[in-house]
Order: sequence, then structure tokens, then C-alpha cells
Amino acid sequence: MDAKERAVGLFRDGYNCSQAVLTVFAGELGLSEDAAVRLATGFGVGLSHGAVCGAVSGAVMVLGLRHGGGGPEGLEAKRTTYALAQEFMELFTERMGGAVCARILGCDPSTAEGVKEARERGLFENVCTRAVECAVELVDEVGQPERAF
Repeated sequence: MDAKERAVGLFRDGYNCSQAVLTVFAGELGLSEDAAVRLATGFGVGLSHGAVCGAVSGAVMVLGLRHGGGGPEGLEAKRTTYALAQEFMELFTERMGGAVCARILGCDPSTAEGVKEARERGLFENVCTRAVECAVELVDEVGQPERAF
């Protein structure tokens, strides 16, 4: 099973989109799956209020863990990570029609009405699983270590 299939399986099993994306990369990043799930929890459903898609947040966390750095000595690593995150965002937006849950789904999944609409229209199953797949695919497309700027 590849990373996209595993991430979609996790999402279908009840993990949120951010958890599903980060968790499939946890081992290579030196994180336990439990730590990845805990870290990504609050990013699902667009930071819990329909904002930036959790699959995007999970993917940007992966890019940061692969390439990032902090503090005064981490300036080059920050620049690299920002450039990769920007490329990721552009490609994700192009492929999914946006990077915000409400825009991608056409309803606000942070409200009871939005959740009801998304369920009735099969948006979580169809659109969110595509977002998870897209995020995992793009992490590997833009974020391989040999691509570091």
C-alpha cells in the first residue's frame, strides 16, 4: 500500500485529514504515529473552523520537519521551507480549486449545517479524500530532500 492509499485509509477510519497526512510520514520524520496524530488533531476541519484545509496543514508540517530549522542559525532552512510550502500551496490550490475547507467543499464544515450538507452530498468521502491524496502526492513531488533549494 502506498502513502496515498494509507492516508486515505486512515481518513476513512476516522482520522482527520491533517492527522492522516502527517501520520503516513511520521516514521521517516522520527515521530511516533501517536505523536503525529496528537500534533495534527487541531488542524482538522480547517483549524477546527473551516479555514486552511487540514490536509494542507499536515503536508506543510511534513515539509517543515523534512527541511525546516529555527532560530538565527536556521535562516536558510526557513527560506527553503517557505519556498517549498509556497510551491505546495500553489499546486494544491490549482488541483483542488482552493486551500480553504469552505472553498474546496462549497460549504462550511465547522457548522452543523455545513457538516450535514457535506455528508448529504458525499463531500467528505469524495472531496476530502481527494484532498488527502493530493496533499500526500504533492509532499513527495515538491518536498524531497534532494529538491532543497
